[in-house]
Amino acid sequence: MKILFVANRVPYPPFRGDKLKIYNLARRLSANNDLYLITFAETKEDLKHLPRIREIFKEVHIVYLPKWKSYLNVLLAVFSAMPLQVAYFRSRKMKKRIRNFLKAHPVDVVHTQHLRMAPFTRELNYPKILDLPDAFSLYWKRRLANRKNPFVKMFEQLEFRRLYEFEGFVTHKFNSVLVCSAEDKEFLEKEHKSPKVNLLRNGVDLDTFKTGGHDYRRREMVLFTGNMDYAPNVDAVLYFSKEIWPLIRSKISHVKFVIAGQRPVNKVLQLACEDIEVTGFVPNLNEMYESASVVVSPLRFGAGTQNKVLEAMAMGVPVVSGPIGFKGLEILQGEGVFMEIEKELFAQKVIELLESEKLRKETGEKGRKIAIEKFSWDRIANTLEGYFKEQVN
Repeated sequence: MKILFVANRVPYPPFRGDKLKIYNLARRLSANNDLYLITFAETKEDLKHLPRIREIFKEVHIVYLPKWKSYLNVLLAVFSAMPLQVAYFRSRKMKKRIRNFLKAHPVDVVHTQHLRMAPFTRELNYPKILDLPDAFSLYWKRRLANRKNPFVKMFEQLEFRRLYEFEGFVTHKFNSVLVCSAEDKEFLEKEHKSPKVNLLRNGVDLDTFKTGGHDYRRREMVLFTGNMDYAPNVDAVLYFSKEIWPLIRSKISHVKFVIAGQRPVNKVLQLACEDIEVTGFVPNLNEMYESASVVVSPLRFGAGTQNKVLEAMAMGVPVVSGPIGFKGLEILQGEGVFMEIEKELFAQKVIELLESEKLRKETGEKGRKIAIEKFSWDRIANTLEGYFKEQVN
């Protein structure tokens, strides 16, 4: 098949989030298909990664969209009905580039990554799939529920309403809409009556996140990973450090909490102290997982599934998570992950794991098994290829 990928960011380096997903899927699909990519570059740094991207895609077309222009787009959209998240990527050059490409290169199917790119492809007369990382308005609904500042909350309420309406409209414009969890699928179907919503799980690279046998004797480190300028992650580590970590330290004094992830904002950097370490960018995350006793994911808003949870499962490390990061996995309590909502119960479960090598081993090994069976990128790429074939046939 000839498949056009339309993405909002250059999918390299594949450290987190949307870059990670499209890179891993495309790398596998390129073995049996001709792939083409049209994407934005926000900085000149993005252009340095083109040689790696061209190893996967037959052709790569870049539209340069500097951040100042995106900020101007947002400013101009303030008094419109368009979500600011979508307005950020407004570009006549992108529309023209896609149109000219399709005139010269007829393709079998168009893959659109993220709600933000839907305006560029929703009217194309091609079989087309919209691949959402999650139900975006569900993410914003949860984010809104955790806001305390009344002025910020008022602004984000307006953005939520715009996103909700736009999401409901645009999901009816594609032949198929993909989300990564059953929870997000149910939300779109219930709230928007979105037709043809299918499940495409998030995955984990089992070649990168592999273990020769996790050392379950370790009980010195509690680990959190993720981009540390991403609002749900920032909120999660602040909440954990202030509300849960003192409960754990009162029972186990020798343990350290490590926050590993690139671009930590000042609020996160200020958490660093004798028993909390903020690493910044880590080039080899699997080494952090190898050293961890327990991984925590205390996210209070967000949607979909969490890479940090899948990576820990693949490495055989037990996880304690809030509902976000657990429900989308469709697993039972203790199958690699324990879900706790109340801070006291969350802390108690971490303590139980730290105090029991047997429980850490049982939980971690179950998680590793499920990661291999359900969440390998090879399996997920095959599922996506099946969705493409449905549209072509």
